[in-house]
Amino acid sequence: MSLRLVKAAAESENDDNLHLARLLLLLGSADARKTTAITKARAVEGITKLAKMDFLLRYPTCLERILVALNRSHEDVSVHDRERTSIESKMIRFRYGPWDVRYRRWLGLLSSRGLVRLAVEGNTIVIGLTDAGRALAESIKTDPLFAELAHRSDITVKAVGSMSATRLKDFVYEAVPEITTMKWGDEIAL
Repeated sequence: MSLRLVKAAAESENDDNLHLARLLLLLGSADARKTTAITKARAVEGITKLAKMDFLLRYPTCLERILVALNRSHEDVSVHDRERTSIESKMIRFRYGPWDVRYRRWLGLLSSRGLVRLAVEGNTIVIGLTDAGRALAESIKTDPLFAELAHRSDITVKAVGSMSATRLKDFVYEAVPEITTMKWGDEIAL
């Protein structure tokens, strides 16, 4: 693998825009499953739940394993060989699992751009798309470059979107148990 490729992967990982587009797709999929303005305003209940669903979206081999554990077809995920072996498919365990710490930043960026509405209910931050966010999510979804990610986003939300954050965390740990026994900084080989 060339150093240029590694550099390009690192740059894309550090580019907020790619992550924001992915989160908009995920929130758009959650929003589409809601039927009223009130439930759409609560498309995802909690940053932790969003992070866990996004983890499955970012790492389709884990999504495959979740679908198998749910006795659902994983064929639709269509994980390519390149995705199983690429540098992006590897992750490092940190904090309490493979959950990225940048979600508050990303949600702040989406909110400041008028794309999401954030509300606090008890100890939970609820996340819903604004009309502008919904329109942009739909635009991203129709872009051929994001078609596969949009499809996987729909699969993810359909499979685990109704689970609570705690149940989803527990379920991911059941389906991908090696995550729970790893030390910080260890590579998660899926």
